[in-house]
Amino acid sequence: MSAATGSPPFGAPVVATYGSRDPSAPLVVLLHGRGSDESEILSLARHLPAGVEYAAVRAPIAEGGGYAWFANRGIGRPVASSMQATMHWFRQWLDSVAPAGRPVILVGFSGGAAFAGGLALADPARYAGAAILYGTLPFDADVPVDTGRLAHLPVFLAQGETDTVIPRELLDRTWRYLHTDSGAPTVGRRDPGG
Repeated sequence: MSAATGSPPFGAPVVATYGSRDPSAPLVVLLHGRGSDESEILSLARHLPAGVEYAAVRAPIAEGGGYAWFANRGIGRPVASSMQATMHWFRQWLDSVAPAGRPVILVGFSGGAAFAGGLALADPARYAGAAILYGTLPFDADVPVDTGRLAHLPVFLAQGETDTVIPRELLDRTWRYLHTDSGAPTVGRRDPGG
């Protein structure tokens, strides 16, 4: 955080959009994986349902030719202070484009899945749904994971049976939490492969 402004030291969000321009249409926010950018994940939008606006946001931390949502202390293990700072930055953008009452659905892939999970866990009432794709929830990153935390928040969870990137214990913990303790109506899918 910047001492002078109290805001994170990130620039204005870079956002690519696709689909409806109706400001009352549901907003589906696409969150890319570590080392990627908004253009890669936005390419999925043409394969997704019409009638909504898709917004792919570039993560604010430059990393290895791409971008990341948070500093990490190991794969799937965000540094809590970094995660809190980027979530604050993201929420400021989101509040400017989706005032209260506009349905917002988070779709995150890999590192973006952890980020989407952190946002949903921090403020489940803000979102109409979430998709956690081939990633983990950000356990131990100062976001609440108490029992019933995501009650009434529909969640889609996709994992690979032989994922060699995300640690298996984090994938299993995410699966268990979303299907049981979270209270979320969860649809889970495990595919062969990584």
